[in-house]
Amino acid sequence: MTATQALIHALNLLLPGLMLGLLSAALAKLLWRRAIQCSLLRLAAWGAAAAVLASLAGLAITGRDGAMSTYIAMVLACAAGLGVAGFVRGGAR
Repeated sequence: MTATQALIHALNLLLPGLMLGLLSAALAKLLWRRAIQCSLLRLAAWGAAAAVLASLAGLAITGRDGAMSTYIAMVLACAAGLGVAGFVRGGAR
């Protein structure tokens, strides 16, 4: 495997979690713009970090990438991360 192929594999592993965090943060900010006072970047960082960690944990537990249980865990972890960033850690009024 070349370095380029290894980079593409790593990006394909991390991109679903990063995109899930970014898109869910944007939707949360759109739906609850008055309730969530923290920045979109902070929301996206918390959601993406939680989703990527869930993806890596799913890879370690199941031994393969793309398991349905891993995707469910990514969504739940992202929602928990957004909840902590937006409502628990001083983001709400």
